[in-house]
This record gives sequence, structure tokens and C-alpha cells, in this order.
Amino acid sequence: MKTAILITYDINDSVNEALALCDTANYRVSKIIKQDYLLRAKFGIGEGKVDEIKELIKKLRPDVIIYDEILKPRQNYNLASKLKIPIIDRETLILEIFVNHAVSSESKLQIKLAQLRYEMSRAKETVRLAKQGEQPGFLGIGKFEVDVYYNDIKHRIESIKSKLKKAGKQRALHRQSRDRLGFKTISLAGYTSAGKTTLFNLLTGEDRQKGKELFTTLSTTTRRLNIDRKAVLISDTVGFISRLPAYMIEAFRSTLEELLYTDIVIVVVDASDLQTELKKKFQSCTKTLNELGVEPDKMIFALNKSDLIKPDKVIENTKYLKLDETKKWIPISAVTGENILELKDLIGRMLELEKFEMTKKPIKAELD
Repeated sequence: MKTAILITYDINDSVNEALALCDTANYRVSKIIKQDYLLRAKFGIGEGKVDEIKELIKKLRPDVIIYDEILKPRQNYNLASKLKIPIIDRETLILEIFVNHAVSSESKLQIKLAQLRYEMSRAKETVRLAKQGEQPGFLGIGKFEVDVYYNDIKHRIESIKSKLKKAGKQRALHRQSRDRLGFKTISLAGYTSAGKTTLFNLLTGEDRQKGKELFTTLSTTTRRLNIDRKAVLISDTVGFISRLPAYMIEAFRSTLEELLYTDIVIVVVDASDLQTELKKKFQSCTKTLNELGVEPDKMIFALNKSDLIKPDKVIENTKYLKLDETKKWIPISAVTGENILELKDLIGRMLELEKFEMTKKPIKAELD
């Protein structure tokens, strides 16, 4: 396992998420540098702090610096030149995790597309920096001239997009087949590590990989589930995360588009989070779903891990997120099975409603 010095925001939520990303990417953090601001023009952080880190590097001898923010090529170059060590920013770290967790051929194509779009957005600046004399291979540039380098990336992007388009057409055929057979469909969505895969396993009897690592699921898996003695299909999807660049979401669009065609989207929320973190994650999920064009009337909000907090706190968090206004929320535990029968009942009632028009009576579990 490689060692790293982590530079992140001086906010507990940010520190915890950054550490989880590092752990998932197989980096052991030997020192955490907390800062109020990470977007200064030259280095991202102040020059005085850079000098402090340079001294730390001599003592700790880490393999990399992990910077929990999106760096411009010039900032990355400035830091790497000053500290004489590879710099991995938030985008690069997430891409590394994606590469390590991609299993299906489609998810591998999606990750490659995200990598190429990352390169393309930096291509011209990268070539300009490469001509200033830094070490060969800096930022992966090699010996390409700007036009050759840029056009090569563009060509590879088009090739991958063509392959993903074919995969999308195949998925569309599967949807048509399901429609002809009369299958209703359900999709799980939510912030990474909210417990989507654990819930999927509980509902379907599957044993998909799950754990504390982020981005355990990068490809969609669909299985059959019985609701009111009728067979429906349920799918697990990739988890969302804050400050995820638009091009990464776009790379997964062919997979995430399943959320547009499904009859119900169960948005899994980690109810045990502190309220500030809870709100940040919730807003990240709903923003991404809105950007994808998912209709709000399709959504059920499952407050998972409710066994870890008191019932009064569940109600408080529900009001804090204004979920009590949606009429479609339910506290559950994918570990203990709490309220899973009630969740199935809620799904069944929603599937019976034409165009998901809500009745005046709130649709939620009756809690003692």
C-alpha cells in the first residue's frame, strides 16, 4: 500500500470522505493537512503551507500528495515542481478508484471515456507545460504535439462513445422485452456507501459485493423481486458523490439512463449521518437525479441504517430534509430487515397508482 499526505478542507465531513476515498484507492494516509481554502491561484494552498509540506515530505517520505480538490494543470505542475512528488487531485483519485472497481466491459469503457475526457480538458495546457522542460511523461503527455495529442484523444473518445451507444441500444432492446412481458421496474439510487447494495441483496437474496469502500457498484445489475405476488425487476446502480465532475456523470449516462425508464426509483439515504453530512449527500443525490431528468414523482426515499439512531432522530432528520412534504419516505434497515415489508407494501401501492399521482394521505410506514 502506498503512503500519502492528504490535503483537505478543515471540515469533519470532508476529512472523513477524503479518507474513505484514499482507503478505497489503497492509499495509507500518514498525515492530514487541513485547510480552510484550497483554491488559491498558484498552488491551491498558500506558499507558506507548501514550504511546510516540503519539510514534512523529508520526514515522512510519502509516495504521493493527495489533494482533495480539483486542480488546474498549472496548479498541479506548480505543486509537483515545488514538492518533487506526484500530486493526485480529487478527480484523479476518483478515476483511480473507478479503474480498480470496474468489472463489466461496459463499465470499463465508461471509465476509459471519463479518463479521456479528463485528459482532453487539460490537453492544450498539458502540452504547453510539457514544452517548458519538465520530466518526460508529466501528466501522461509523452512526446505528442498539441494537435496530434488532442486529435488522438478525440478519436479515441468517439470510438468509445460508439461502443457505448451499441451497448445502450442493447439495453433499450432489453427494456422493450421487459415491457412486452409486462414487467414493472425499480431502481436503487443514492450516495455511495448509503447501503444500496446491502438493500439489493436483502430484497433479492443476492450476495453482491458490499462494504465500507466507496463505489462498490459501478455497473447495473438487475434481478427479479416479488411484490404483491407479482414479479418486478429491481436494479442496483452506481453511487453518487459530491464534487463529481459533470464529465464523469456523462461517462456513466448509458448506465444511469436506466433511472429515466424505471417505474420507481428508491433513493437510499444514510439516516445515521450527522445532519450537515446528511444534507450534503442528499442534495448531491437529488441534484444528480434532477440533472439526469428523473421525475420526482417516481422517487421513494428509504432512510437506511435507522436501527443506528433513535426513532425521534429519524423523524427529525426527515423534517430536516423536508421529506415529510414528499409523502413517500420510510425508515428502514437493510441489515436488520426493519420495515422491509412496509417498503414492499409502499412499492406495491405506488405501482398501482396511475402516473404515480399521490393521494392526500401520506404514503409512508405507520410507525409505532
